[in-house]
Order: sequence, then C-alpha cells, then structure tokens
Amino acid sequence: MPARIAPLLLAWYDQHARTLPWRGIRDPYRTWVSETMLQQTRVETVLGYYDRFLKRFPIVADLAAAPEDDVLKMWEGLGYYSRARNLHKGAKQVMAEYGGIIPSAEEELRKISGIGPYTAGAIASIAFDQPVPAVDGNVIRVVSRLRGIRENVGIPSVRRMLEGEAALLVPATRPGDFNQAMMDLGATICVPGTPSCERCPLQSLCDAYAAGDAEDLPVLPRKNPPKVIDYAVCLIFSGDRVLMRQRTEAMLRGLWVFPMAEGKLTLRQVPAAVKKLTKLTVTDVQPAGEAKHVFTHQIWQMQLCTMSAPENAEAPAGYRFIPVDEMAELAIPTAVKAAVKAVYKHMLECT
Repeated sequence: MPARIAPLLLAWYDQHARTLPWRGIRDPYRTWVSETMLQQTRVETVLGYYDRFLKRFPIVADLAAAPEDDVLKMWEGLGYYSRARNLHKGAKQVMAEYGGIIPSAEEELRKISGIGPYTAGAIASIAFDQPVPAVDGNVIRVVSRLRGIRENVGIPSVRRMLEGEAALLVPATRPGDFNQAMMDLGATICVPGTPSCERCPLQSLCDAYAAGDAEDLPVLPRKNPPKVIDYAVCLIFSGDRVLMRQRTEAMLRGLWVFPMAEGKLTLRQVPAAVKKLTKLTVTDVQPAGEAKHVFTHQIWQMQLCTMSAPENAEAPAGYRFIPVDEMAELAIPTAVKAAVKAVYKHMLECT
C-alpha cells in the first residue's frame, strides 16, 4: 500500500498546493528559516515575518554576523524566541564548522543547533531532494489515521514506529513535494478533531476512515494545564524615561520587559514590592489596566501600574532607564505589549 500513496497524494498536491513564498526553491537556508518560523506557529502569521527576516539577513553569513539583539528584534512578536536564538547559533556554527555551506546529509544537519529531526528532514528533502521524512504534528496526525496507529504517540516506541511508517511512505522522486503535501493535507483536510474525509485523496487507503475512528486519532499524551501567575507590571518613570531590563531567564531571554513583582498586589503594596525588586523609592502609584498573556506552560495575569521615581534616578543593577522615544528600537515580547501601550498613553497624558 505505501507505493500507492505517493502518486495519489502528489497528484492532489499538484492541484491544491498552497502558494507560499518558501516553496518552489532549492535554497537550504530559506527552507531552514521558514521551517523554524513555522514550528508551533500558523502559516498566516509567518507570512508577515519571512520576507522581512530574509531582507535583513538574506544569506546565512549575514545572520551569523548579526548581533543577537538584531535577530530578536526581527523576530519580535513571532514568539518562541528560543527558535530565533538557536537559528542564530546554528548560522554561526555553519560558518565556523561547515565553511558557510549548509550540509545536505540529514545526519549532519541534525548536528547543527536548532535543527531537530523534523527540520533536518524538511531541509534534506526539500532543498536536496533526499527521500527522508519530515515528521511534524500534521504528519503525525495523517500517518496515525492512515496507518491505524491507535497507541499513545507520546510513548517513545510508538513514536519510533510512526516515524518508521512515515519513512516508508516517502518516494524516491519528489520527496520534498511529498513531505510538503503531507503537511498541506494535515493542515487543510486531515485536521485535528473532525477531518474532511470526503475531500481526502487518500480516503480509500485510510485505516481510520474504514474503521470510522479518525476523530479519535492520534492518541496524544495528556497535557498539564498551564500555571497561572499573577504579576504587578511596574511602569516606573523618571522624567521621560521608563525602567526596563533585558531578561536573562530561559523564557524570553534577551527580550526587554518592565519590572514585574510576582503576586496579586494592591496599589498600596506596590511601592514595597518595587523597593525590594529594584531598590528604588516610587510615588504616585496609579492603575493602568490589566492584561493577560497565555504561554504554552504559563499564563501571566498582569496588573499594570504607573509610578514615579526621582527625575534623575540612576537605574539599579540589571536595569536601564530607557528614553520612551527609543523604546521601539528594543525587542519587546508580545506578552508586555499592553504595558508598552500604557507607557505611551501615560506619556501623552503628561504632556
């Protein structure tokens, strides 16, 4: 049966392939950038970033030579910033260890920072025409249903079996197109929940369709609910400057945020929390709204507060007073964009 799948799927793909700017090219760098951006991110979102990123860093050497702050700024709003840092690190590795040439072998690609099994398979098949699979969430779903895999795909042995089944499906000719066709099928027809089986080119070969349980597959591991964390986001003004810091924590590392005091605080409790956090004495604490941001494993519930420090206050260690009109030059995560708006609103009200 595997030999019958590729012709049917490729014929469908030739008629229904999504038109995307990273398709129809044989450039491993562009494939690497696009596939990195597409991890856990919708195609519609990536479309707005891909061209801008490549205009700024058109070849791998340009990306490798750029400061990390510039890379993070170009990634601003796309989320999962570790992808940008690993892409940057990987570009430096390509320059240092591979003479600026991205390798074609899947095994070598996996040695590069930020390139896991899926991205290695995508680059090898799309850019170098190698018959290897690229197994992402869409492909896991398609293969689970197509081959009738009814065990938890989070179990390593089951995952290896699924990847083996996926490898058997990849044809020797047009492997890159085949892998992209699998992705498209999973994104548009073989979707989570209720698939559109009546439109599927592989319906006649699908085990789950025959058994009537496509909606139940794949069997996924249970996820723990995200942890809810309360923060008071402290917008501390000193004249036309606002206090910020560049995060060193793993999450959002390298991005600029405002001081954040953990806990559900009243306005009267904020000055003491700020003193403990920054050593600064603040006055005139005012509410500036609320915001919420959902990460994969955390939910930030944020109470925004404006407050004043002395006019010529010095920033404490680990912080900087940033002129508000220079704030747009920094890489700031979407999580605190509501706070950024509150900063600009406060400045307008003070003029």
